[in-house]
Amino acid sequence: MLRTNTCGELTKKDIGKNVTLCGWNQSRRDHGGVIFVDLRDRYGLTQIVADPSHKKEVHKVCEKVRREDVLRAIGKVRHRGKDLENPKLKTGEIEVLLESLEILNSSETPPIEIDDRQLANEEIRMKYRYLDLRRPEMQRNLLVRHKASMAVREYMNSENFLEIQTPMLVKSTPEGARDYLVPSRVNPGHFYALPQSPQLYKQILMVAGFDRYYQFPICLRDEDLRADRQPEHTQIDIEMSFVEIDDIFNVVENLMKSIFKKTLNIDLKTPFERLKHSSSIDRYGLDKPDLRFGLEITDITSISSESDFSVFKDAVKKGGVVKCLNLKGCGTFSRKDIEEMTEFVAIYGAKGLAWAKMEEELKSSIVKYFKKPIQDKIIKATNAEKGDLIVFIADNRKIVNESFGQLRNFIGKKLKLYDEKEFQFCWVTDFPLFEYDDKEDRIKPAHHMFCMPKKEDIKLLEKKPLEVYCTQYDLVLNGVELASGSIRITDPELQKTIMKIIGMTEKEANEKFGFLLESFKYGVPPHGGIGIGFDRLVAMICGYNDIREVIAFPKNKNAANLMDGCPTKLSDKDLKEQHIKLDFIQK
Repeated sequence: MLRTNTCGELTKKDIGKNVTLCGWNQSRRDHGGVIFVDLRDRYGLTQIVADPSHKKEVHKVCEKVRREDVLRAIGKVRHRGKDLENPKLKTGEIEVLLESLEILNSSETPPIEIDDRQLANEEIRMKYRYLDLRRPEMQRNLLVRHKASMAVREYMNSENFLEIQTPMLVKSTPEGARDYLVPSRVNPGHFYALPQSPQLYKQILMVAGFDRYYQFPICLRDEDLRADRQPEHTQIDIEMSFVEIDDIFNVVENLMKSIFKKTLNIDLKTPFERLKHSSSIDRYGLDKPDLRFGLEITDITSISSESDFSVFKDAVKKGGVVKCLNLKGCGTFSRKDIEEMTEFVAIYGAKGLAWAKMEEELKSSIVKYFKKPIQDKIIKATNAEKGDLIVFIADNRKIVNESFGQLRNFIGKKLKLYDEKEFQFCWVTDFPLFEYDDKEDRIKPAHHMFCMPKKEDIKLLEKKPLEVYCTQYDLVLNGVELASGSIRITDPELQKTIMKIIGMTEKEANEKFGFLLESFKYGVPPHGGIGIGFDRLVAMICGYNDIREVIAFPKNKNAANLMDGCPTKLSDKDLKEQHIKLDFIQK
């Protein structure tokens, strides 16, 4: 090895040792002839010293050192001296007096700062990602990611799971997003798809008798990107045979305990709270509730229908609902604050936000439309007290729920109703199997078509499919959907019925999923599983909303990598070899 130690390990106990260090020049300071260099590698910083009275030739080399030059330093560990220690560094009590210094490779002036004091803009960070990754914060993030992946493997292996790799070149199947397609050179006109998930293959592994499977698959989806989305992301994928929902929950909860213990030294409390999908929507407006704070939604539809307020009465007549939030202690909110909330819920389709402040009684311009008994009912339903602010929305159920769900999160953050460092998990269960797509005018799976319907709802499939609930379950952390899974359909005829309901012909079903249906003819065990968003989990552990902060080489919002320039155009020769002819004018 070119080094005897790393730049993050030497302490007072090493004083007097001769050591060799390698790393990058973080900074160089000339203090009256004596030069100090902060030598950095991914383990930390060590101060090295070139003293001309000790080694003149070494001092001359050190005078030439520039930022980010790669150095090899040989010297003796010594104490920094009284009042010169740096308590912020593990190596802050010592320094290395140089006997030799070699510039292994020189660096041009870097276009970004290689520290955490001044963050470059996103475009520059993505273009020079190799420099951005040198920053201590980014190196810590990838270390946490490594620890999390090790914790997963350690726990899953201890529970007798097998890590099995599934293909990257697969058959194109409808899974909710657009596929990335790969042309086959040896089969002209034919295409592979890059997998959106290993869903079909992990189910086939259950047919094959591998009753406990996991892997870290890369999932690829051609969709519009946001801070929590990337065209390629990593899952912790799990599938188990001969299990019920409780068995899967137990494995996942213990897995989370292991990950958080190994990365943050936090002991999570289990079992996690469970909420039915309908209850989550009614109480929190969303199917991914943030349980770090209360602020539950109150349905006053029946109460408001007795009022003289036409906005509420008309909404109810049209089949809508009236709901409200009691913002405890927010009676001091100004008109500007209320206007801010009104503009916020408008984003989600709400046409307005009515309000009333609780003083000795309700005070608002709308109160005159509510007789005293109705006001009393609202006060009782919301548990309103002096100093509270009650806000109301009347509209169709979907708009009201989403508007209040998002407003609840907005208020929770604005008023700091929770500890940012708290981690609150919950399971959301019993999802609808189908949903109606207004744009396409058809029924489609709410999650995917392989979720087993609830046994008691199977009889409703043909006539009332939108009333069918299924065994889907989501793991939610701090209001973020972290994982999703279900017990799978194992009856080929039931699977064909589901496909028929969503408008898939038997011919299409056989073309797209025939290999799965064929495997089910030969003894398929009951099974279920879950896919956990690994990037998102690591990002939340590290305190980020943006998963790009924990991915080594992410894409930007246009699904491009500014560092290597992909996606790129192909030459005419390459296109011809792949049997591709472009039928659009390239800009």
